[in-house]
Amino acid sequence: MLTINQITENKEAVLAGLNKKHFADAEKTIAEVLAVNTQRKACQTSLDDNLAQQNKIAKSIGLLMREGKKDEAEQAKAQVAALKADSKTMQDRKVELEEQLQQLLYTIPNVPYDEVPEGKSAEDNVVVKTGGNNNPLPADALPHWELAKKYNLIDFDLGVKIAGAGFPVYVGWGARLQRALINFFLDEARKAGYTEIMPPTVVNQASGYGTGQLPDKEGQMYHCDLDDLYLIPTAEVPVTNIYRDVILDEVLLPIKNCAYTECFRREAGSYGKDVRGLNRLHEFSKVEIVRIDTPEHSRESHKEMLDHVEGLLVKLELPYRILRLCGGDMSFTAAICYDFEVYSEAQQRWLEVSSVSNFDTYQANRLHCRYRKDGKKITLCHTLNGSALALPRIVAALLENNQTPDGIRIPAALQPYLGTDIIK
Repeated sequence: MLTINQITENKEAVLAGLNKKHFADAEKTIAEVLAVNTQRKACQTSLDDNLAQQNKIAKSIGLLMREGKKDEAEQAKAQVAALKADSKTMQDRKVELEEQLQQLLYTIPNVPYDEVPEGKSAEDNVVVKTGGNNNPLPADALPHWELAKKYNLIDFDLGVKIAGAGFPVYVGWGARLQRALINFFLDEARKAGYTEIMPPTVVNQASGYGTGQLPDKEGQMYHCDLDDLYLIPTAEVPVTNIYRDVILDEVLLPIKNCAYTECFRREAGSYGKDVRGLNRLHEFSKVEIVRIDTPEHSRESHKEMLDHVEGLLVKLELPYRILRLCGGDMSFTAAICYDFEVYSEAQQRWLEVSSVSNFDTYQANRLHCRYRKDGKKITLCHTLNGSALALPRIVAALLENNQTPDGIRIPAALQPYLGTDIIK
């Protein structure tokens, strides 16, 4: 969340950024934040004055007793007792105002960087780069859901029987392809200096608030009511929360972690080709990369992460493009975000496979994730994360773009992991 200093010291810049994100209640919410903060500060001042007065009177009691002024000493004690009662009321009010302020700050999205383009929706995103080669396919090229059935790779009907729509069952070469991609992505992350983490796939409420999934995305998360735990929508949540309430040494930064997990999302579905097959699932596999960094180096870290994801797509020989998201299409928590999309020749459409974001101090402020700058000053970290990569649409593009009369061709980089150069 935004810090109160960001808002009080840079109100106009914050409002301009929130307008770029098309946050409808920007003016009203910021006004409420400032009003509550003024009340909180006034309450703190009164509390400080009260405590100072208590201490002053308390010190006089001993002197009055030594001077034999027992009645005056008793009056002083009564004053201290009354001031303590007032102090308790003020303290309760201060806590109430702090909680009110916190809840208001939770409702405010992150402020986008200056280079984030204006825009309301995906149509306003800016393509910054394209790469890879399109494989010419025959006119009768099949979409991945038909290829999956033809080669017995994925059983969507069986998934519906066991769990419901959006929970496919991978079979034979399909299951092996999943495992091959996971291992390939993890090995590439390790080579790039990322430490592998195997986190839980459920998190508590504090973790959801820490990375910003709560209170913004409750409707997209599966909730285990009995234990009040949430199934993770991405490994970003448990991995970033490793550093909740932690003060790091500057020499450790940037911290680079990666993790493979299953991910769960209760996204509302619709009908049609956009959600057929692997295009939108409720459970899917993903390898995530996460960084904790200093403010001075986080933009360089972001660039390195973008280069890493692009390198994966190059090695998989897939046509891709990179988009800088506009303010209206960015996530609630991101300060800047780039999406990677691969082109599906069979579906004749672009499929999003990764988002790589810099959150600035927004998540770190929620997490109380800080570092000791120059060995002295305690400062908020920057947090970053990206998909490297999400499997479903990668699999869809691999199947569709590499279909041949003899079978599904496997990119050279993936062949050692799968043990074949073609699925027949």
